[in-house]
Amino acid sequence: MIMDDGNAAAGETDEVAVPGLRSGSLSRRSFLVGSALGLGALGLAGCASSDGMSLAEAEKLYGPVPTEKFPIPGVDVNKVNPKYFRRTVSYETKEAPGTIIVDPGNYYVYRVEDGGSATRYGANVGRAGFLWSGDAYVGRKSEWATWTPPKEMIQRQPEVAKYARGMPGGLDNPLGARTLHLYQNGTYTLYTIYATSDPESIGSGVTSGCVGLLSQDMINLYARTPVKTKVVVLPA
Repeated sequence: MIMDDGNAAAGETDEVAVPGLRSGSLSRRSFLVGSALGLGALGLAGCASSDGMSLAEAEKLYGPVPTEKFPIPGVDVNKVNPKYFRRTVSYETKEAPGTIIVDPGNYYVYRVEDGGSATRYGANVGRAGFLWSGDAYVGRKSEWATWTPPKEMIQRQPEVAKYARGMPGGLDNPLGARTLHLYQNGTYTLYTIYATSDPESIGSGVTSGCVGLLSQDMINLYARTPVKTKVVVLPA
């Protein structure tokens, strides 16, 4: 993502899995230029997913979060491939516990745990031409951040000019409930790990380089991720 100022903001969100905007405001799909999600609603077979999680368990894991500043609705889990549900998996790595590892080729984000395991989250990632790899770290964290579209986006989509001074945090805000801002050598990379309320984007390359997790997953990861946490982005 590209940002045009120092606000806690996402940039090229015409290429990001943007949460559905209320009627009378911008359409989520207007932001998904050329993304070709193509996933549709992926139903669960019977009452259990392929990894053994029942529909009831998934609905509980991704249920409403009414205690938030802006209450978050539950996820329609039928629109998420079950393999992207949060789970603890075996994961061998030399990275220290707490490290975040992004695997864009498989649409996963891992938080390394003790004992050769990791918490695995399904993600959306950068689309073709916007993928990147390397080491970074969490330079700052934001809850319900303000989003400011960059000048380049305003030129392409004049309808977002009304947010030139920033869109306040909320359910319609592209950054969602939580954002981890990634830095390298003291400099902001313009990339983030952010919260999305678009379940159909998980398992897709739809952003301009940022990584999105379902809101419930992002809240879970955010709470366990301090500033300075190492982030490794693997080659796609």
